Amino acid sequence: MPEDIKAILEQQNSEYKNLYGFKDDIEYAHITKKGLTEETVREISKIKCEPEWMLEKRLLGYKIFLGKSTPKWGGDLSGIAYDDIFYYLKPGGKKTDVWKEVPEDIKRTFDKLGIPEAERKFFAGAEAQYDSEVVYHHVKEGLEKQGVIFTDTDSALKKYPELMKKYFGTVIPPTDNKFAALNTAVWSGGSVIYVPKGVKVAMPLQAYFRINAEKAGQFERTLIIADEDAEVTYVEGCTSPIYIAGSLHSAVVELIAMKGAKIKYVTIQNWSKNVYNLVTQRAFAYENASVSWVDGNIGSRLNMKYPSVYLKGEGASGEVLSIAIAGEGQIQDSGGKIYHLAPNTSSKIISKSVSKGSGVASYRGLLYIAKDAANVKSTVRCDALLLDEHAKTNTYPYMQVYRDDANITHEATVGKIGEEQLFYLMSRGMTEDDAIATIVLGFIESLAKVLPLEYSLELKRLIKLDTSNSVG
Repeated sequence: MPEDIKAILEQQNSEYKNLYGFKDDIEYAHITKKGLTEETVREISKIKCEPEWMLEKRLLGYKIFLGKSTPKWGGDLSGIAYDDIFYYLKPGGKKTDVWKEVPEDIKRTFDKLGIPEAERKFFAGAEAQYDSEVVYHHVKEGLEKQGVIFTDTDSALKKYPELMKKYFGTVIPPTDNKFAALNTAVWSGGSVIYVPKGVKVAMPLQAYFRINAEKAGQFERTLIIADEDAEVTYVEGCTSPIYIAGSLHSAVVELIAMKGAKIKYVTIQNWSKNVYNLVTQRAFAYENASVSWVDGNIGSRLNMKYPSVYLKGEGASGEVLSIAIAGEGQIQDSGGKIYHLAPNTSSKIISKSVSKGSGVASYRGLLYIAKDAANVKSTVRCDALLLDEHAKTNTYPYMQVYRDDANITHEATVGKIGEEQLFYLMSRGMTEDDAIATIVLGFIESLAKVLPLEYSLELKRLIKLDTSNSVG
């Protein structure tokens, strides 16, 4: 590796470590043996005192996982050492809704990340997951009086078994892909939200996911149901320490928007560069419902994530707004999928990516229009920015259209930072790093502005960190 690139990587790792990449030396209440076996699956279910039907689902997921091959498209997944991963790590202490009762070491971590302060200022409820378990959960009293359910997935299984039985795995079954099957087998933590008819949750709900242990897997499971004419915004963030060995994050997110409902799901993914981030996210939108995925991808060694919306009812709409930053040694393989299955539906996929050095950013998208989906309107736009001559970007759009009356637009652009732009900004007193960061922030501004304020500021700070010291 050239010395200048090595120095850049070392500086970036140092900056990330100070902000997010620190680790805690804590005692765990329970850790399963390394590797995935049927015994491990049964052990996780037994620890959680789950009903028989959930154990059966887990065992089915395990069987399907063993039978499915690892995907060959996208990034190289051969580095995942399944037998060298801890699939369940339970931190000491009990889940609490009182911040002061969280174990001191864990509380200090989330204090440093600013979670309690953000909850007080910006969110109607929050939860914090540390490795395999949610350690803190709190929701404002007014929401509970309106009938809103916001709890961790493990608690939902005990408190709302009929809700879980009815919807769990109906949007993303374990047969969907290898990593959905893996999640079904070993899931732990995540969120369940139910918003009753006509209730509009004015402030976002938040979850924060933290991997602490080396060679750890995190497999949260999230289910959000917005009943007729209900509205909710859910925001999640994530970080982890810097290790040499790879960690695995493989979540499943299922959204269901009933007639006239609106769901916005926001992710700012900032895993350290040793994490494989392999997530399956899918939404069903019924008559006149609306689902929006806002997907910020900055961290991880390899990210493969393609939020999708199935427009199942007339008048439904869906959008995927994606930002990907591929720094040195990173592969950001992201995009979105929209399925138009009903008439008079509309969709939008907008992807913005930035690559530098050996980083590779790829857009991978699918637009499907069924033969019964009359009068569809859809827009797809992919914009890529290369910060130096070594950076790479790829675009893999795929369209299946079975209607002649569909109104579809597709645009794609690739650009570089020009010397004139840099000269102009630097002549105004900016350093080269600040000038590059300013150009990148302007490039993604149209998507950043749709984020809740706290996460918009965080995204901009992360992008400035990740695009500093660009090679070129």
